[in-house]
Amino acid sequence: MNFQQLRSVREAVRQGFNLTAVADALHTSQPGVSRQIRELEEELGIELFVRAGKRLTGLTPPGQALLPIIERMLGEAANLKRAGEDFARQDSGVLTVAASHSQARYALPHVVRDFRAKHPRVNLRIHQGSPTQVAQMLLKGEADLGVATEALALYPELVALPCYQWTHVVLVTPGHPLAEDADRGEPLSLQRLAEFGLITYDEGYTGRSHIDDAFGRAQIQPSIVLEAMDADVIKTYVELGMGVGIVAAIAVDEQRDTGLLVLEARHLFAPNTTRVAIPRAAYLRRYAFDFIETFVPTLTRSVVEQALAASPDAAPPVSFEI
Repeated sequence: MNFQQLRSVREAVRQGFNLTAVADALHTSQPGVSRQIRELEEELGIELFVRAGKRLTGLTPPGQALLPIIERMLGEAANLKRAGEDFARQDSGVLTVAASHSQARYALPHVVRDFRAKHPRVNLRIHQGSPTQVAQMLLKGEADLGVATEALALYPELVALPCYQWTHVVLVTPGHPLAEDADRGEPLSLQRLAEFGLITYDEGYTGRSHIDDAFGRAQIQPSIVLEAMDADVIKTYVELGMGVGIVAAIAVDEQRDTGLLVLEARHLFAPNTTRVAIPRAAYLRRYAFDFIETFVPTLTRSVVEQALAASPDAAPPVSFEI
């Protein structure tokens, strides 16, 4: 048994049982992948895959039972390598952070700057994606840490630590009827908001579920005229007069966004929690702990290690609100 055999099995599942894609991912040949899988099956005395001729079509029941063990073995091998590097090179290496667009654009810049000042020999990589993509990057070992608002707490294989809470705000142009309502001291309501076309985040991004939930509970059907992943895109179209924007409060800088007026909306939509996530079985280099603590000072190494060792339901309280 060798790691290449285990990688072939894992990658076959990840690539939807397409052996050509597996060979490309592992930088080998398709016959080589088939041989590795067959040799492992012969050594174990079982068939891991269902076959139709020479094609793989799925996992057998034994294959389904053994896949988590294979995943753990490969994960521990990666941890062993990281642990060796941690002792061999005290403060150099690579830290890959997967983050949603809003977190990468608004929450992380100062964190990255301060971390780089403390760890100039660490090559820091930021990968952006949806919260679900962030979670998948962590599960596939493509990222060390993940930062996002939604989805991360849904995966039992991840430890998702709450970092801070934030709320949504409503954006309009000067002279908009909602701005005039605010000038008269009239509080913003969901009914009034639904009278206008709305521009906000795509489903699954930046607290969109709380926006939908609020309208759903009120039995109001809003008109969403435009959806986008990034708040800067939303703000651009609000400035063009295409609709009323709903964005994360952290995405608004009143000194920079001078063409927009900000209306308070925390009474309309539930607060959102940004989390930093770590694969439950991962080995973190010491500078990864430093990155987390730079982001949220209360998430010290001891707190993170306790969370990693605790049951999936245990988590420290939210640290602060913005």
